[in-house]
Amino acid sequence: MEDESDDDLMIRLQSGETDAFDALVERYQGRLIGFFMRNTRDIQFAEDLAQETLLKVYNQAWNYMPQNRFRGWMFQIGRNLLIDNVRRRSNDALIRAVKRTQSDEQNEMARLAEELNSPDEKLIHQETSGIVDELLSELPPEQRETFELHVFSELSLPEVAEVTDVPLPTCKSRLRLAREKLVEKLKCRGIERPPPVGDGVV
Repeated sequence: MEDESDDDLMIRLQSGETDAFDALVERYQGRLIGFFMRNTRDIQFAEDLAQETLLKVYNQAWNYMPQNRFRGWMFQIGRNLLIDNVRRRSNDALIRAVKRTQSDEQNEMARLAEELNSPDEKLIHQETSGIVDELLSELPPEQRETFELHVFSELSLPEVAEVTDVPLPTCKSRLRLAREKLVEKLKCRGIERPPPVGDGVV
């Protein structure tokens, strides 16, 4: 089952094979929780949204057209749920912070450093706790969202464009600007500028 594509699993789910849905849950639940956590900083809220997203995937499976675009379709469902729920929640609930362990922060910084093509391992060790959130929070919302979906949620740029409902060139531009600004912010912190990053990642 691990070798089955998302579309294959959806086709089986449409045929009533519920074990295919179990496989999709195992494949994407963690990634969805991570996506919602980065946007809400509330672990319970993130888990609830992930569960609600997967439930909608199950209930709307019949409406899915297998075209190798499952991840974009699923994250679009999740993003719409996030927007709707955020509008209903109080400001107090939205700003609740969930403390992450130092190991979690180092893993996040390691991924950020890798995405920016920085070979300097001191990037991980010299920065203070919460550096990833701090840097990303300074980006314009649309650039941050594009970067997080592409880097942390591991969506391709065409998938990100579908989720955010913008043309692919706009998506590429947002990612490029986000990378450039993050590089500059790291440079301002005394981190050696990493090599240039191209725009051709898909």
